Amino acid sequence: MKKKVWASSPVFFVISAVLLLTAALSWFWSTVIFTAEISLAAVSIVAVVLANRHFKAHILYASKSVGEVLTGEQYCSLKQFALPVAVIGEEEDIIWVNDAFLEQVSANRECRGDHIMKFIYPATVEQILSAVGTDITVGARQYTVFGIRTDAGCALYFLDDTAFQEISRNYEESRPIVMLASFDNREELTRDSTSNEEIRITSEVEDTLNRWSQGLGGFFKRLSNGRYLILTDESHLRTEMKKRFPLLDAVHGVKAADRLSATVSIGASRGAKTLQEADEWARSALNMALGRGGDQVAVKEADGTYEFFGGLSNGTEKRDSVRTRVFAASISDDIKESDVVFIMGHKYSDLDCIGAAIGMWNAACKTLCRPSYIVVNLEQSLASPQIRALQSTYPKEEIFMSPQEAQGLVTPRSMLVVVDTHSPDFVESADLLQSVSRVVVIDHHRMMVRHIENALVFFHEPYASSTSEMVTDLLQYIGDSHVTQTEAEALLSGIMLDTKNFVLKTGARTFEAAAYLRRKGANTVNVKRMFSDSLDAYKAKYKIVSNAEIFGRFAVASTEKEFQDIRIASAQAADELLSIQGIDASFVLFPAGDVINISARSLGDVNVQLIMEALGGGGHLTMAGAQLSGLTVAEARKRLIAAIRDFTEKTSNHSNEMN
Repeated sequence: MKKKVWASSPVFFVISAVLLLTAALSWFWSTVIFTAEISLAAVSIVAVVLANRHFKAHILYASKSVGEVLTGEQYCSLKQFALPVAVIGEEEDIIWVNDAFLEQVSANRECRGDHIMKFIYPATVEQILSAVGTDITVGARQYTVFGIRTDAGCALYFLDDTAFQEISRNYEESRPIVMLASFDNREELTRDSTSNEEIRITSEVEDTLNRWSQGLGGFFKRLSNGRYLILTDESHLRTEMKKRFPLLDAVHGVKAADRLSATVSIGASRGAKTLQEADEWARSALNMALGRGGDQVAVKEADGTYEFFGGLSNGTEKRDSVRTRVFAASISDDIKESDVVFIMGHKYSDLDCIGAAIGMWNAACKTLCRPSYIVVNLEQSLASPQIRALQSTYPKEEIFMSPQEAQGLVTPRSMLVVVDTHSPDFVESADLLQSVSRVVVIDHHRMMVRHIENALVFFHEPYASSTSEMVTDLLQYIGDSHVTQTEAEALLSGIMLDTKNFVLKTGARTFEAAAYLRRKGANTVNVKRMFSDSLDAYKAKYKIVSNAEIFGRFAVASTEKEFQDIRIASAQAADELLSIQGIDASFVLFPAGDVINISARSLGDVNVQLIMEALGGGGHLTMAGAQLSGLTVAEARKRLIAAIRDFTEKTSNHSNEMN
């Protein structure tokens, strides 16, 4: 079959038409050119017409050959077969169809000679032949197509399952969805309110949730402790996901007397096999939303992944000394049952990480009298001043050890305290984490989907300024009689690092923790010295800042070469860029080995955590980071800018929808 002539003939007709038009226009300039062009156009039209007639003759011959292969009865049966059938040539042209195909698929239009892709796109003939049924759509009808090979090419059978597809679609859209909602900051909004004000705030939030659930055709029920159950279906949930849950902004309209806005978090499940499983998934999703700072919706999919909506605002500080006391008692009991305690943070440990580790070392070793060690790679740590200060305070004690040394001391009763991270991908030693079965996690970063599971205690407080603040609170319940000036200064330096000297993410508890450490002897001058830089690092920081580019309210800077103290200089450069007028978020890219690192900072108006998560990283609303492998700095920069633009489009579209 000469498929290409017939399939391309419309192109030739268009070319001929263009030639005719050109010839007509050339009449005004030259009769010679006109004569030549009109002759060429006429020849091309005659050639295409003759080629089409020749090809149709071949198609008719091929169609007759189908009848000759089959007996009269077989041919008649196939022609009148209830399912649409098309016989395809070697070049995938339609050479014969039965009556059902003409009536149902081609709408009684002559289709012999057409390419089969006209009816099966985007599927291909090879895909249909290799699969057991392929779903395609022709007009308003849906078919499952089966294929078999023949001597001349192949035959395709079209099974009309439009009704079954509609039933399946209706079933999927009507599947029940379980959602659990939590009034995040109810206690904070009503702490100093009168009973009437408390009733007003609570009733307005509940009324907003109730009206929203009714709009979903759903069911709303009040549970306990500011939690609610909402039932709806897949269709309505999908619609809300497309709209990115405007409920969150509607709840923000409920304000206390001090103008603090109410926030809610919602966990939803999709694709669960049973209602019991859906309830469990909804609880996990709600915990994930709360662990990421609240004021957002987390949807858990059937494959275990999460999709997040909202989370653009900073979480409200939660004051709950009872919760801290419970965790302190539990951690104390676990330490007492251990024969050795390891304390480990994240790779390239900073002042907050080591400060928190030093605080937990003091609790385990000095207060609870258990052999304890801080596991750290001293060559990669960014907290050398803290390490040197503690070593000089306890010169005869072995406090710090490498992951390899710790691995040799692990016993069945060993305990590992992980501080300032909850991701197994970021810990100082993944091998040590796997070797120790008894693990405690203490962290303040927003919850990541991949986190340490099955921990004895998972003390996670995304509202805290730093892990050092959390450890300071724990020390006051575990026992603080052995806390010296060195430990107090280490913890205070960790708080000051993550709050940028008490500017960002500070609450009442932050200042209370700082006041407690000051009473324990922390010298602010000594703490300030821990932040001192070398002259080379100082120069490098401002060289990075000078190379920054501005994209709206975002500043992006990078350095191509790796140098000593590059991590410190890059982080400080990101902080420095925030002092530029009109900049709400800053990003600094720098190489470290085969990895390109990104340090992200903001003043709170931009959630840099969401931008870094799009690149596989994480962190906080005001401080986050990511690592990109297998890329150059320029390539990583392009990906970062694309992520920033995507974030900007999403937030601007959401704002426009709300307005």
